[in-house]
Amino acid sequence: MKPTPIKKEIIDAAIRNYGIQDFSMATIREVKQIAADAEQQSGVEFIKMEMGIPGLAAAKVGVNAQIKALQDGIACLYPDIQGYVELKKQASRFVKAFINVDINAEGCIPVCGSMQGGFASFLTCTQADNKRNKVLFIDPGFPLQKMQLKVQGMPFETFDVYNFRGVKLREKLESYLEQGDFCAIVYSNPNNPTWICFTEEELQIIGELSRKYDVIIIEDLAYFAMDFRKDLSQPFAPPYQPSVAHYTDNYILLISGSKAFSYAGERIAVTCISDKLFHRHYADLAARYEGLPFGLVFSTRMLYALSSGTSHSAQYAMAEMFRAACDGEYNFRQEVIVYGERAHRLKAIFKKYGFVIVYDKDNDEDIADGFYFTIGYPGMTSGELARELMYYGVSAINLGTTGSEQHGLRICTSFINDNQYDLLDERMAIFAENNPR
Repeated sequence: MKPTPIKKEIIDAAIRNYGIQDFSMATIREVKQIAADAEQQSGVEFIKMEMGIPGLAAAKVGVNAQIKALQDGIACLYPDIQGYVELKKQASRFVKAFINVDINAEGCIPVCGSMQGGFASFLTCTQADNKRNKVLFIDPGFPLQKMQLKVQGMPFETFDVYNFRGVKLREKLESYLEQGDFCAIVYSNPNNPTWICFTEEELQIIGELSRKYDVIIIEDLAYFAMDFRKDLSQPFAPPYQPSVAHYTDNYILLISGSKAFSYAGERIAVTCISDKLFHRHYADLAARYEGLPFGLVFSTRMLYALSSGTSHSAQYAMAEMFRAACDGEYNFRQEVIVYGERAHRLKAIFKKYGFVIVYDKDNDEDIADGFYFTIGYPGMTSGELARELMYYGVSAINLGTTGSEQHGLRICTSFINDNQYDLLDERMAIFAENNPR
């Protein structure tokens, strides 16, 4: 066997030092820290693919608006718990311009990133009906959303959608919903970690079942319009960002500034609640929160208790990014399409050396190239592959931590540098030689 770029002893010692008994269960943060320690000790550059952090500069249109707001003195004022009026207006326009859905500005509420929007949504949904407090995740998905429910002490169930695409999704969803104790369904689209995108047929199925079983759909649009197979960035013109909102009025949309606008550090997003759901009165919510409807419980009770609103100046940034996008002055897709270009090149290298794309299709169509993709290697479990790649200076996370039942890893393209394609090619050539299929 050829020597690995990083001595195995260094990686193994780092894993032991963190007390990790089973590397297949290592968290993103643990993988990141082990890679950093190994890089420092060995002096060998790591190709870091584990963290889903934007690798691009924040949108200038937002930065300039935020700076001006700060210079104008906004930092000394508490934001309204319902949100900055202009942001609410522009969020409503943005949803119309890029999803082709009408949501009143009152239902567009700024939050401290989609993480907080999800947390508050879970609180409100699970308390709406005391007989139905369970949440269903269409996995793979973002592990921290499940942690949020664990923190809240709320029950949830999950299933891997890998074998249930297309019409098969209906029967699988109904097998859970017919139990009668689910209040919400959660998924991301495009999907973290696999980058699959639900088809219109699948979204219609989800929407129809949400009406039939009266469950709220929490649609995480963290990677808004980043299905680069088609241009979803032209305001008020098709094609639009696919959404369950076209098939039901029982939904919450989480629209983040973090990825599409590279504004992750300011923790800004909007939670967009359908008009019908915003004004809906649930008996159990009304009894607990002075007769308030769903939307006002979300903002004036849940968000108020959590943080009393979100960064005032960041709301000015988000408002201006939305406005500029809607007015055709700022094409956010052009700034982030580089992720797709990176994925295309990385996939080619991995396939060259015998790797497979685990989640490879949206029904009959190849998945888009984007922020994430998944790889597997025949004969290796997820844990084995994750650990083995560390010896070659490549860090990624195990799909098992995301609710997937498939063996493989999530690859993130955000921190790939131009010099690393040749580096990855060299290292995977050695990997393939040392691990013949």
